[in-house]
Formats: sequence, C-alpha cells, structure tokens
Amino acid sequence: MTATSSATRSPARSARTAALAAPAPPAAPAASLSSAVLLKSAADRVRSARPELADRLDLSSTQALRAVRDGFHGSRGVEADEVLAVVVIGRLDLPRWVKETCAFALSLAPAAREAWRRSFTRTVYLAGNPANLRGRFAFDHVACDDSAAWAAPAPGSATATLRRLLKTFEASHELTALPAVDVTVPGRPGGRRPVHRDLYVATAKVTVTDALVHVNHLLAEAVLDGLIGPGDRLTLRFVPRLTGLGAQLAMLRVDTDVHRPDELQAYAGLTTEV
Repeated sequence: MTATSSATRSPARSARTAALAAPAPPAAPAASLSSAVLLKSAADRVRSARPELADRLDLSSTQALRAVRDGFHGSRGVEADEVLAVVVIGRLDLPRWVKETCAFALSLAPAAREAWRRSFTRTVYLAGNPANLRGRFAFDHVACDDSAAWAAPAPGSATATLRRLLKTFEASHELTALPAVDVTVPGRPGGRRPVHRDLYVATAKVTVTDALVHVNHLLAEAVLDGLIGPGDRLTLRFVPRLTGLGAQLAMLRVDTDVHRPDELQAYAGLTTEV
C-alpha cells in the first residue's frame, strides 16, 4: 500500500484495498475500536460506494470482506467502469501532501467524484518530477511547489502512457512519528463555516508507502462526504496505533492488521469537530 523509487519501469502500484475504509459510527471513541466497530466501518464503506451491490454481498467477516475486495478487482463487469486517479510525487512533505490531496479532491467535478467513489477512490502512485512532465502530460492539479501532480479519476487508458513511463513511488521504511502539525485546506469557504478536526495517523509497522495509501483514501472520501471543505484546519497527529486515544472519530481508514493478517486495524482517523 505506498515514497522513493524502485527498480526499472515496474507496473504502477495502485491502492487496491477496495473493501476496507469507511465512515466510523458517529462519534465513535478511539478507545472503543473493537473488532465489531472496525468490521462495521469497513462494510459501511462498501455500502456507501456500491449501494446497488451491498445487499448481495457477504460483509459479515474480515475474510468475507477480503473476498469481496478480490472480487471487485477480478470481475470484468466491475472493472469495465472502474476509474483511477494518478499522483506523481517528486518530493514528499507529508503535511503539504495532505493539503494538496484535499485541494485535488475538492477540485473534481461531480461526475468524477461519483465515479471515483464507485471505484473506492482507487489511486496509483508514481515517482517523477512534475515540472519535467507538464509539457507532455495534462495534469488536473499541481502542487504550488511542483512537489506533486494529480490526474483526475478516469479509465486506465487515459493515463496508460504516463504509468508506463514512470516507476512506482515506493518507500518501505517505517513512517516516523512526527510532531503534530496544522494544515489549512486551500480554497474559499464560501457560505460554509470552516471547522477544525484532528487527523490521526498510525505509525507502528506502517511504511511511508502504506501511510500514503491509507491517508489518501481517508482524505478523498472525507472530501466526497463533505467532512472536509475549503478553509478547514486539520491537525496531523502521529501515533503508534489509534486505540486508546479518547478522541471522537467521524471517519476511519480500516484495512488488514499488519500484525495479525486475519484481523482489521484502523490506520487513520478523522475526528469530529474539535
């Protein structure tokens, strides 16, 4: 799941953990992240993204969710309308990347938002210098310092040339527990009142690569759900694990536990307004 480059032109690695990340139960304390709560969050993500299929799917266990995820990416009928976003990363500064990821998601047209949500906000991460690529490729959002650039969700053929050209963005070292830092989401709030939320990110046994995948899914879906908007302030807080925090969570990113493959773990969490 996703920082520096790998070997020669390898196929782009995508955020394929489709079935696992969703709104948490309202005001769920992090201290109460039981197996049942994590399972419900993961299942709710599937129901939110593909409501027309949810009643026909078995979402009753971690193993069942894994089978659902594999089915989404192995079924021709599902892949036919799947879209993916692409992010090219030249330099990684996590707080700036969080800010620009929110800006990218906010910039999407309604149709692109809907298609991306139905594809579980699938994203491919590539290593490259956006400044050197802008003459050849049309990006939909570019960080103000050229540290990263995004192509909007589209069928895979739309970005096939870019994905063949660049290597997968990889960083296998463990995410460092950085000091808390505030990030303001770009844009004018308009008639909406900006809010302040904490964004918790788990670090224990989590690589930088995987952290990017987890945080990207959470931020994108929080924007699509209206939990994050222009002018909002996010405080990034890095913790070994999300349990025992005492915070009230509005959304979770849940995936397979790195310590226990048959269980689930919360990798990122967005709190209610603080």
